[in-house]
Amino acid sequence: MPFQQNIWDNENLVKVLKADGVGVMPTDTLYGIVGKAKTEKVVNRIYTIRKRAPDKPCIILIGDIGELNKFSMTLSKEQENKIQEFKEPVSFILDCPDEKLSYLHRGTKTLAFRLPAQKDLQELLKKTGPLIAPSANLENLPPAQNISEAKKYFGDAVDLYIDGGTIKNKASKVIKLNKDGSVEVLRF
Repeated sequence: MPFQQNIWDNENLVKVLKADGVGVMPTDTLYGIVGKAKTEKVVNRIYTIRKRAPDKPCIILIGDIGELNKFSMTLSKEQENKIQEFKEPVSFILDCPDEKLSYLHRGTKTLAFRLPAQKDLQELLKKTGPLIAPSANLENLPPAQNISEAKKYFGDAVDLYIDGGTIKNKASKVIKLNKDGSVEVLRF
């Protein structure tokens, strides 16, 4: 997704997200409605705004693999190697039995993470911390392809919109990544 400028190098975006705000911005795939994954009230606010099914976990964007430690997770060497094999955006699901994170795993005892390839987006995530990032749409409606569509969905319910133009990409591939490095593809 080539942007004219680094849309993620935005101090206001960092400030809003660090202050437990919610924004709509381009991710590495689609527009997402984003907020701090480690803050339960932010996660719950996004579920409410998006009218997301409460038992459906969201993907978490991370700035580097080390951020999995923030969720009490470490990857096996086989899992790390498997992640490196993918060239397209891939969200990988890992087991997460930690009940303190039930507001994220929603009873599934798994969490989905994606490490974007874009260095600029990785830098934003290192400044804000991991972000929950479901697509920018109301449940069962198509993802917003531009800011106008996102505003029709959310209006002033979000704190900030970051315009990256029209985005017609598809959602990431979703895989279940087992400790032995084996993979189950859940979404192509």
